[in-house]
Formats: sequence, structure tokens, C-alpha cells
Amino acid sequence: MPTILYINGWRIYFFANESNESIHVHCQKSEKRCKYWLDKELFEIEEAHSYNMNNKDKRIVRKIIFEHFDYIVEQWEKFEERKW
Repeated sequence: MPTILYINGWRIYFFANESNESIHVHCQKSEKRCKYWLDKELFEIEEAHSYNMNNKDKRIVRKIIFEHFDYIVEQWEKFEERKW
């Protein structure tokens, strides 16, 4: 589970064993967790699920993802290359 960002206590990472899922990130801070799908063509994100998070937490995570969108996509592509 490589961590690609660690910002304000939020760990942004990928899971190595999620077969052929499209680009997404997992985020965790203490007992708060979520997963977001990224659409690199449309520069959009969509929440897949969240656990123990309020609306403020979700806004913070969305902001982190958008601020680092290109970096996340770049890291995803490198990560996918290494898997094969």
C-alpha cells in the first residue's frame, strides 16, 4: 500500500491488490477513511465510499485531491507500470 501523500494528517495511498480498477485513491486519518475515483480526462473526482467522516472531512480530502490531482495521476501511472 504505497503512500503517495501525507498532508495535515491525511494519508493518501493506493492498494496494490485491486486488480484492474480504474484510477482511485484511498485516504485515511485516524479512524476516518474514504475512497475517491479520479477522472483524469474531465478533472473530476467521485466519492466511492467513506467511513466515519463528516462533511468538513470530505471537503478537506477533496481539496487535497484536487490540489495534487496531476501528481496523483502521475503516481498512479508509475504504480501501474511497476505492477506489470
